[in-house]
Amino acid sequence: MDGTVVDPGDSGVLTADVAVVGAGPVGMTAAALLAADGLSVVVVERNPVTSDAPKAISIDDEALRVYQAAGCAERVLRIIVPGTGTRYYGADGEPLFQARAEVPYRFGHPFKNPFAQPDLERELLAHLRADPRVSVLMRTELAGLRQDATGVELVCRTAGGVRTIRAAYALGCDGGRSTVRDRLGVGMSGRGFDDVWLVADVLGDPHTERYGMHHGDPRRPHVIVPGREGRCRYEFHLHPGECAAGQQPPFELVRRLLEPFRTLTPDQVQRAVAYRFHALVADSWRVGRCFLLGDAAHMMPPFAGQGLNSGIRDAANLCWKIAGVLRGTLTDAALDTYETERRPHAEATVALSAKLGRIVMTTNPRLARRRDAVVRAMMRSPDKRAYLEHMRYRPPQRYRDGLVAPGGAPTGVMLGQPRVFDVDHGRTRLLDEVVGHGWALLGVGVPESGYGRALDALRPLDPVVAHVAVGDVLPASPAAPRVLVDVDGGLEAETAAYRGRYVLLRPDRFVAACWPPDAPPDLAETLALDRAVPAGLPLAG
Repeated sequence: MDGTVVDPGDSGVLTADVAVVGAGPVGMTAAALLAADGLSVVVVERNPVTSDAPKAISIDDEALRVYQAAGCAERVLRIIVPGTGTRYYGADGEPLFQARAEVPYRFGHPFKNPFAQPDLERELLAHLRADPRVSVLMRTELAGLRQDATGVELVCRTAGGVRTIRAAYALGCDGGRSTVRDRLGVGMSGRGFDDVWLVADVLGDPHTERYGMHHGDPRRPHVIVPGREGRCRYEFHLHPGECAAGQQPPFELVRRLLEPFRTLTPDQVQRAVAYRFHALVADSWRVGRCFLLGDAAHMMPPFAGQGLNSGIRDAANLCWKIAGVLRGTLTDAALDTYETERRPHAEATVALSAKLGRIVMTTNPRLARRRDAVVRAMMRSPDKRAYLEHMRYRPPQRYRDGLVAPGGAPTGVMLGQPRVFDVDHGRTRLLDEVVGHGWALLGVGVPESGYGRALDALRPLDPVVAHVAVGDVLPASPAAPRVLVDVDGGLEAETAAYRGRYVLLRPDRFVAACWPPDAPPDLAETLALDRAVPAGLPLAG
């Protein structure tokens, strides 16, 4: 298709490249990425407006890089607190350690940032409304879903009756109670937790810290995350009989729990809920032409702050692959790698979130004392201290299977986004601002004359090409492509492992392949390239 939604009116079938079910943060992020790649998108949302409930509250640097790719980073950056990590406290109320970025701004953005979900949804919706390739339909509820070999048909209920949408692919971004997942007959595996937590979002709060606070007091484990303009999130472990999961917490309970920190009036409570956490992963993330993303694919306790960020990673992994298939540069096999690549990391993140809850938020005094003693002992060792403070306990995000080729240097890992000096334009910019958001080929100190051969196997991808200067020299040959120079050690650190090699970056900035100039690989099968269709064709209809 040509990137426009075709709307024949209420009586006809609305057609687009991709239909997204759910206008929450993950669904709108996916829509923004797809539109930025030139696809037409229809987003359907059963609610009349975006959510006013501040659910997710932390967004990380990887997610902000995704919004940069989607063209809406400026909108998102203005609603965050540029955060400085998370501080953990022991049973005695004293700080244990503060977790923060090992390399500040490695991905070009602040590391871990509090925000209010209603603000994010408002900015994302405004971004989509301004894009002619996107149609957002509120008060539109999925009632039926059918698919065949060429596309997906969604039957939706609206205020005016029934609306049919036809798309090449459909994304289920409709949350933990996903209608798409239910219609596809996909179950979830994992467990729920008996503990009940009260979550309160309040206004007019005195906290001004730019970090979250996890208090491991076994008498009442609790979390405090300050936000912008006096907003603050409080989370408290509830004792038996205080409030059941799913019940509306009485104001007196909320007031009593917050009393050690502040006074509170009813009009300052933006949201208060009592609920149990879940650690669940969908049994399948793809059924034919339909995919599950975000909470529809995985749900986790909040203690690692990765629920929304994991959903944004889903969108970043899948959307460029769909665009590649519709353009004819990738085969359908590329879409199978969405689950292959994302599931292991999502499962590990769910497991970490549950483990942090058991250890950091334990109600067992003996375990809490042991935890604090172990952490304080670790803090006396530089290596163990770095393990904690740099959050090296988080599961690494490395793809070993999927659209990656093995190499003598790391592949399947995300390359950072350092500042670089762009010699052609005489400007210092972030890496992605120079090489764009599609495929990119970097030559790290390779001979300037060899790019033609390196590009021969990559013609369907049409990558942006850049030469990374190594050391204190610049290429002398006018045949060299755009030249990038290190300005602060960041570019050199990110590319040191690839010196003397070509590095192929995927649109999600993971390293797809690397190779020395004298050994170009055959990447057609590894990267699911469709060599039967030349690059540059219009999107498939």
